[in-house]
Amino acid sequence: MRRSPSIIPADRLARDIYLVLEDFSSGPAWRETDEDRADYRSLISDLLTGQYDLPLRVVAFNAAEGWSRDASQEIAEELSQRVADEGREVSAAVQEFIERFTGRSLGVQLSLPLREF
Repeated sequence: MRRSPSIIPADRLARDIYLVLEDFSSGPAWRETDEDRADYRSLISDLLTGQYDLPLRVVAFNAAEGWSRDASQEIAEELSQRVADEGREVSAAVQEFIERFTGRSLGVQLSLPLREF
């Protein structure tokens, strides 16, 4: 059986795409995302800046390579690292997402009292 050619240009499929399952008042749905904002860096930026209200899960896929996977833990680890390294504040929903998929609390870092020598 012959395959029909794709109607989507190959260069648009030959990349990793990240989509967010978000909890809306009517229930969970895959969040509509502009094509140019469906990459890893944009997703991290959008999560850090509060573009998602209640992220539940992140999936990644590459249609040209024929794979898909749950990327929630990978994204949560990156967010956790950014929060720690940059001292960023995130929404309660993003904090809960990070804690759910890393298994660690973001917790407040306490300063230690200065010791005089």
